[in-house]
Amino acid sequence: MGQGTPDNMNWAGLLQNLLVLVHLRQIMCSSFRFSILEEQEPGVLAGSLSKHYPPPYQLLSHNYLWMDQNTGNFYTTEQKVDRETLCPEETKEEKCILLHNAVVGPKGDLIQFPVIIEDVNDNAPHFENSEIHLRVSEDATVGTSFLLDDQAQDRDSGPNGELWYHLEDSDEVFGLKVEDRLFITLVLKRALDRETKDQYQMALVVTDCGSEPLSATATIIVTVTDVNDNCPSFSSDSPRSVSIPGGSPKNMLVTQVRATDPDSGLNAAIVYSLSPKVSERAKKLFSLDSLTGYIRLTQDLQSDISEELVLKVFASGHHCPPADIQLTISLLPRTNPEPGIKIGFIAEHQNQTIILAENQPPTVLALLELEGDSSFKGSSLAIEGEGPFTLSPQNGKYLLSTSKPLDFEVKREHHISLVVHGGSADGSVITPTRRMIKVLVADVNDNAPYFLQSHYELEVEENNRPGLTLLELSAVDADSGYNGRVTYSLDKHTYAIFDIEPATGQLCVLTSLDREQQVIHRFTVVAQDSGSPALKSAATVSIRVLDQNDNAPAFLTPHFTFFISENVAQFSQVGRVGVTDPDEGENGDTELHVVNSGGPFVVDNTKGTLRTTTSLDRETQERYELHLLASDHGQPVPLTGTAKVTIFVEDINDNQPKVILPNSNISCLTVSPATTAGTMIMKIYATDEDSGLNSEITYTVVVQEPALDSSPFRLDSRSGNITLAQRLGGKDLGMHHLFIVVSDSGKPAPLHTTVWVNLLVNESMEPCQLDNAPTWTGPPELLLQTPSKAPICDAAGSASRYAQVTLLVGLGMMLASICLLVATAVLYLKQRGRRRQQEHIEENEIPLRHKDKYHSKD
Repeated sequence: MGQGTPDNMNWAGLLQNLLVLVHLRQIMCSSFRFSILEEQEPGVLAGSLSKHYPPPYQLLSHNYLWMDQNTGNFYTTEQKVDRETLCPEETKEEKCILLHNAVVGPKGDLIQFPVIIEDVNDNAPHFENSEIHLRVSEDATVGTSFLLDDQAQDRDSGPNGELWYHLEDSDEVFGLKVEDRLFITLVLKRALDRETKDQYQMALVVTDCGSEPLSATATIIVTVTDVNDNCPSFSSDSPRSVSIPGGSPKNMLVTQVRATDPDSGLNAAIVYSLSPKVSERAKKLFSLDSLTGYIRLTQDLQSDISEELVLKVFASGHHCPPADIQLTISLLPRTNPEPGIKIGFIAEHQNQTIILAENQPPTVLALLELEGDSSFKGSSLAIEGEGPFTLSPQNGKYLLSTSKPLDFEVKREHHISLVVHGGSADGSVITPTRRMIKVLVADVNDNAPYFLQSHYELEVEENNRPGLTLLELSAVDADSGYNGRVTYSLDKHTYAIFDIEPATGQLCVLTSLDREQQVIHRFTVVAQDSGSPALKSAATVSIRVLDQNDNAPAFLTPHFTFFISENVAQFSQVGRVGVTDPDEGENGDTELHVVNSGGPFVVDNTKGTLRTTTSLDRETQERYELHLLASDHGQPVPLTGTAKVTIFVEDINDNQPKVILPNSNISCLTVSPATTAGTMIMKIYATDEDSGLNSEITYTVVVQEPALDSSPFRLDSRSGNITLAQRLGGKDLGMHHLFIVVSDSGKPAPLHTTVWVNLLVNESMEPCQLDNAPTWTGPPELLLQTPSKAPICDAAGSASRYAQVTLLVGLGMMLASICLLVATAVLYLKQRGRRRQQEHIEENEIPLRHKDKYHSKD
């Protein structure tokens, strides 16, 4: 079978069960239990197994608790314990218990222990519905109870889940009764009258009994239902008398009688009827609408005499005796006929009303004509009052026109009063006849929206909350309807970080602003109406972003490296340490300090430079490392930045070479005459505390007389090694004094040190020692030359010419004394060594005036 097959998984399950069975025999039944409050913070001690079992300890589940393996203490974890989630099915009287398994003791016993989750008052009571509606009849007796089905629930247990109810704002009309904390009833305490008040609202407040009580509120709305406890009655404004002219037409409304019933619905239904005792003439002449109380003429009234008719009207309700009212109607005799005005509309009209668009030039509205018999031919028609209208007579008719364009924004509705003047043919006076014509001015989109301000300026701090409302712009449009409906938008070039609500003009910023990226934002807001064609106007908005201290000072580089020469003057500039802070004002005002360094450096904040406080010596310390702290002056907390500084002290040639070997000008070394050519006799060793070229050392032999030009010893200018250049002969026996100048390669001028090297060529190898140091007796100018030009072993340059002259003089002296030389040959050979040594002592003395140019080892 392959890996991962069902058979393999079955074997794994059996093995796991077997291991569990092995441990089950070690499970111990614990008689102890622990408890912990729910909703505890992480790390709260819940209990310890140390009093019951020996270590070590291992908790098998870490959902809500973790255990210290050494102490047996177990604590709460990041996963908070919620009693109501863990034990949703438990009743409030039962405990919520979590069982935990642990392996304890050196034998690994498997134990199980319970942890009781104690309740805290973390759940407020709540009603399923925020409003409770009741319908109560207005004739309900005092003391009647009404059961409330909507009770509050609380998921907590114990006192935290016990609830207490009370009423607020009940006006003492209702009370509350709670039985066994299960049944809540509303009790009527005062009689109700729907006609006085038909609805009551009160608050049902429920509070738990926790140490810090929590509460909830539901609104009880009681609607008082009507009963038929009122009867109709005629109102005081119902007419008692009315007069109508003799020529009134059929179906003319004479009047309306009005009765009221304070009840509602069917209980307030009223039926009107005429009394049976009304005269037959009144019944034939008038009709009464039983539902509305309208009284109308049933026929044309043709009467030339005065007459009064009395109508008695009943108003009847359900299960009520009828109320009555007596109405007197006076019939007036007919008057002389009035001329009529016939209107022929030319302009657009609707329901006898002319509709004219604004801004139209003078326009003909209607053709008017007087109507009547021939007795009114002397009458005329005129406009009463002033207005933008004119009447023009045209062949016995009249043209009604506008005298100027109408403006909807000035006046939306005009009423033209037409009046007929004149008399009849028989000379009787005609009552003036008036006719009203209404003209409605239709709006056109002739006004663009305009902003109350042409420019808006505001300030907002950077790092604002996205979606922050900045301001609400407002534009008005004098037009109406769609022509005056304004919508707002941003110019298409405006950044997408701003948005405006099209309907309200509410401007908001969609993202967090950054002053360091942009200080001022300017854009255009457009207001456009909904007319056709649409009109629009614009206003500019300027937003200044105010600074917050949100940027720490930043150095131009995290690590500065400077080079400075040693021995510079105090307060010399090391280098410029650039630091920037993009904030403004005190938020961007930085100050530098040197921290964590005992070095001789200080920051010049006025120039942003690093300076020395003392003179530097490379030979004492050639490198400094320090840290700079840059701090701004922002509020509430200044921000800081750091940078590392490494300072290398550059060398100058301020140290002479020091000769280590030979250690004295009187030291002496014996050289055997049998020494072979090329053998290194000794090494001159010198050091220079400077570095680089300033510490590169060269060695030079200064020749003081021509005889030394044949010296068997040679000096290596770089290594300082003195070697035997040729085989030693008899002439080489004796003391050899080599005057060595040790020079560095410093700029602009090298520094020098001198030393005498004393070599004794002798058959005997006994150690030699001088009593006094040799002195220089050669020309002073040789010592004044730089080492690079000073003569070395080959006696070049001016020293070579000097040696040639000296040699010629010596040869002449030798020829003059050749006879004496032969006679005294034997003596000469015996005294040669002593004389040669004496000659060297006498001629090796340095003049005092040149000693300050060199440093010699004493």
